[in-house]
Amino acid sequence: MSDIQCSCKEQPRHTAEVFDRLPSNVANALISTAHSLSYPSNVLLFSEREPAQNVFIVLEGEVKLSINSRDGRRLILHIARKGEIVGLASALSGKACEMTAETLYPAKLAVLSRRDFLAFLLRHPEAYQTLGEELSHQFTKACEQLRNLGLSSTAPEKLARLLLDWSENGQTNEAGTRFHFSLTHQEIGEFIGATRETVTRTLSEFKSRQLIFFHGATLTIPNKIALQSYARS
Repeated sequence: MSDIQCSCKEQPRHTAEVFDRLPSNVANALISTAHSLSYPSNVLLFSEREPAQNVFIVLEGEVKLSINSRDGRRLILHIARKGEIVGLASALSGKACEMTAETLYPAKLAVLSRRDFLAFLLRHPEAYQTLGEELSHQFTKACEQLRNLGLSSTAPEKLARLLLDWSENGQTNEAGTRFHFSLTHQEIGEFIGATRETVTRTLSEFKSRQLIFFHGATLTIPNKIALQSYARS
């Protein structure tokens, strides 16, 4: 792992969703095993093909998960948010990391070494059900991303599907559904397999059709049905 400067080291507060899904005694044991560390933006947590060393639970912020080619091309598979576990599959299998993880914004993560994590599971095998559900969720999200990338025929269709997926965790009111949206156009392109220029042009087209509105780092979809029709959902 790359060197980082961490601003705090303490037991994580009982806030992340994965803790809430565990029996209380198991959650407390996990809390006592982990440390809460604060990371700045764009910190490399681990790289694909590295030996699995740690497991991370997102408490605050977001973590970008991607796969990368030798010639520098990148495909972003998922943005892990509060309550999600990063590095779980490789920690359980003992195989090399299957993807790269980087903090997208300043983030607070509960960190466990792989050895401590496996020791925790030996003491608390009842945690396996929750972790199995988490692995299933991660697999489903990866399949959705690959389906969007491989089966959508055009960049506008791919982008519309991506925005609809992100809006699922947004807030809905009379103006529509809004959610935090501060990825660069380059990063969006890495989600849908398109160039930055294509993303810029497609977002402009969506705005001109009043399918989306921006206000700072907030994106609003005023009519999800209209965007779904555009996405051929």
